[in-house]
Amino acid sequence: MAHDNEGSMMTANRKPASTNQTKGEHMKKKAAAILGVLSLVTLAACGGGDDAATDTTAAAAATTGVSLAGICPDTVTFQTDWNPESEHGFLYQLVGDGYEVDAAGVRVTGPLVTSQGDTGVKVQVRSGGPAVGFQSPTSMMYQDPDIFLGFVSTDGAVQDSGEFPTMSVVAPFNINPQIIMWDPATYPNVKTIADLKATGAKVRYFGGAAYMEYFTANGILDKGQVDGTYDGSPANFVADGGKAAQQGFATSEPYYYENVLTDWAKPVAYQTVHDAGWTAYAQSLGGKPETITQYADCLKLLVPIIQQAQVDYVTNPAETNALILDLVTQFNNGWLYDAGQADAAVQLALDNKLIANSPDGTLGSFDLQRIEDFIGIAVPTYEKIGAKMKDGITAADIVTNEFIDPTITLP
Repeated sequence: MAHDNEGSMMTANRKPASTNQTKGEHMKKKAAAILGVLSLVTLAACGGGDDAATDTTAAAAATTGVSLAGICPDTVTFQTDWNPESEHGFLYQLVGDGYEVDAAGVRVTGPLVTSQGDTGVKVQVRSGGPAVGFQSPTSMMYQDPDIFLGFVSTDGAVQDSGEFPTMSVVAPFNINPQIIMWDPATYPNVKTIADLKATGAKVRYFGGAAYMEYFTANGILDKGQVDGTYDGSPANFVADGGKAAQQGFATSEPYYYENVLTDWAKPVAYQTVHDAGWTAYAQSLGGKPETITQYADCLKLLVPIIQQAQVDYVTNPAETNALILDLVTQFNNGWLYDAGQADAAVQLALDNKLIANSPDGTLGSFDLQRIEDFIGIAVPTYEKIGAKMKDGITAADIVTNEFIDPTITLP
């Protein structure tokens, strides 16, 4: 899928290492809702100590925010599943001024910052998808011990639980943005993915997607109508004149096809795979189980920072979107992404309640019952394709809310 690239126009607010400008003033003015909680956690993580040491630590926290130095890795490295885009904004929100871009490595490194200031460690965000030959973040984590956390979907966690287990610690997206979309003019009576079955329309998707195995196994779609040759390009959808349906993202294609893709330039209709029954979390952050155990004290501080970063990002995305578009320009690897797309992605995520509080009212927590229910439908699906899963897998094997700050919510 191609996007117009206006990244070079969007670098005014956040500066790379060649400048000395500090973080934008609006970052300093953001709500400090997590400061008190994180300061207390910092004290707990640092141990008892005498009263003077405690007072000194508390005073430092009140002035500079949370320090991760000596508790987290010197560079906290995140592996994403695609090129820079707004769906990853909560991670790029953590990247402070003075960042360095490695275009060959498709990654950015800078000080890890919160709305309260520098945390004393660096953050590195690595691009995925075509940038790494479409290897999954889980695969990358098992190859490279420098990767601290990566994007892990619930379905991927179930599928890989036997050989490459992961433990996810925060869910910045409450609903998976994955959709199946179609032309409403061609199919005016189609309101859901299941309605496509009666039309016999071809449904293109990236081959190997487990949700499609679920759809065909349960009669939501016919096996004969699905086509695993989708490559991310809009060419076939346009060439078909809307006669075929295809996969996409609720935060991307609806805006792009109507407003950017001049060969189409009209609305598309869609339904999320979540609403069609495949209720996996997507783009959650997880790591190898031994990493989660080893760095529990770090995660007690870092996970609330990530939760707040998502709240801060969707509340005021302009500066972080400028960074994302700057990276698109500097990477110059064929990924095209413009300012309109970046802005629309945030609004579509909110409008579709993809970024939303969990049923418990917290931004970033997992609904454990939802995951148990999902495991019940996912295991039979994966058994049919020979996945090696953990016997008797439960939600507790793949996710935890241990590090979640329940006070952090999306207003």
